[in-house]
Amino acid sequence: MLIVVDLQNDFCTATRHQHNPDTLHAVTTNTARAIDTARTHGTEVVFVRFIGDLEHQPPSWRHRDATRGRPPKCREGTWGAQFHTVTPAPGERVFTKKACFDAFLHTDLHHHLTRRAAHHLVFAGLYTDVCVDTTARTAFQKGYHITILTDCTTALHLADDDILRFQRALYGARTTTHDHPHTWTRFTPDNTEPPSPTPHTASA
Repeated sequence: MLIVVDLQNDFCTATRHQHNPDTLHAVTTNTARAIDTARTHGTEVVFVRFIGDLEHQPPSWRHRDATRGRPPKCREGTWGAQFHTVTPAPGERVFTKKACFDAFLHTDLHHHLTRRAAHHLVFAGLYTDVCVDTTARTAFQKGYHITILTDCTTALHLADDDILRFQRALYGARTTTHDHPHTWTRFTPDNTEPPSPTPHTASA
């Protein structure tokens, strides 16, 4: 199952995060291609979205943003909360996180995955070291095998190679790119040895 995390306008606008616009463009373009590939191969696609309205923020979140002078991101009903480049197809599930990083927290994502008998989750979206990592960490602890599409994500605070190395070591995550569908659209649980690490490249 392909999990697309927080590919929303507020996170994909480089000026909001002083991120390289070419990198963000490559990530969003490659993720759109990965979605098309997943659909073609019969791999289910699930979308995760973030809503950061003040009424959803816990006190610690409000204090952090107030201290840093940061306005809420992805407010419900705004352009910033809309999906960027990608659009869920009819019937594809969308799970909404309300002011939290983890897509499993306060959603029925795990229930959905259980009903679908999912055992392997492939991650794309933003950001590798924030919501992708938090969700992948919970997924690993719940028993799911993890794959990260390295050209479909990028880190916000850490170096890309560092967070990917961490995920491979801690979660046994497999890393590959969207253009090698045979490595991620199908997974054999008995094959527990992950492939060689794939360098992070965000070429469009």
